[in-house]
Amino acid sequence: MNDSEKWTDDKEELLSFSLMPLSTEKDGADELRLVSVRLHGTGRPVHALSEGITILRGDHLIIDTGQGEEIGVASDWSKRVKRQDIEDRNYSWVVRLASNDDLRHFEENKVLEKRAEAIAREKIEQHGLEMSLVSVQYGFDNRKITFFFTSEGRVDFRELVRDLASVFHTRIELRQIGVRDETAMIGGLGTCGRELCCCSFLTDFKPVSIRMAKDQNLAMNPGKISGMCGRLLCCLAYEHDAYLDAKKRLPRKNANVMTPDGSGVVKEVHLLQEKLTVALDGTDDSTEVGVYDAGDVHVEQKRGESDKGFSKKRQSR
Repeated sequence: MNDSEKWTDDKEELLSFSLMPLSTEKDGADELRLVSVRLHGTGRPVHALSEGITILRGDHLIIDTGQGEEIGVASDWSKRVKRQDIEDRNYSWVVRLASNDDLRHFEENKVLEKRAEAIAREKIEQHGLEMSLVSVQYGFDNRKITFFFTSEGRVDFRELVRDLASVFHTRIELRQIGVRDETAMIGGLGTCGRELCCCSFLTDFKPVSIRMAKDQNLAMNPGKISGMCGRLLCCLAYEHDAYLDAKKRLPRKNANVMTPDGSGVVKEVHLLQEKLTVALDGTDDSTEVGVYDAGDVHVEQKRGESDKGFSKKRQSR
């Protein structure tokens, strides 16, 4: 073996060692593993604990949810947690790594789900119910079938449940979900080109208001600020606090300011960049304007403004 071959082998060995996940290290007696799992391989992840099981991202797992066993996929590397930190929390547990027989059974359930979905749609039409079926999921142990649907209002589906139970001879559960949950189950790509937040890492939906879009100077175009679900984009809330902080510190539009090149009027505020577009005095709006860092610009007080404020302060005393 020459030196170049030896160097390549050593490099590959070092690379594989540096990429080895912490999941393979031995845990302490007071430690457990916490892993994010996507049940049935889709939807938002849930958290499950494991003990004595080495779990890598992408592994298929059998999870005890407290209502039966389900199959899922580890969506991230497992992390160590102290036992005392999770005593008061209700987590699912990892029973075992899924075997080939488990995966085969999962694929068989997928075929059954498609058949159940077709039957359920037919029954919904027969009963004349105003509901839209989204998805059907068989429990891994086949003891329960869950039908997810959306509807504008409340639906009396008691007769439908009895009808479906007489067909499948197992426990039937109908669960009404919102349009955001529907999108999370179906999945897709956002306008940013990445997987939708609701089906990748978001565990709950926080309120998003149109005020957030206004604070970020976004155009009030529904097609631009709405997601696949038709609701406002969840990501509007991610940087909202940063925008609010910048708005407090930066001059407002049309404010009189002093720049290194002289006084002028703020024509545009770039909040994230913390820059200001200023039209200098003595120039028209159509002429060239300057862009300045907010730290280099000072707000000019109008004549008598400080005195007026001082007199009000004295009167209030």
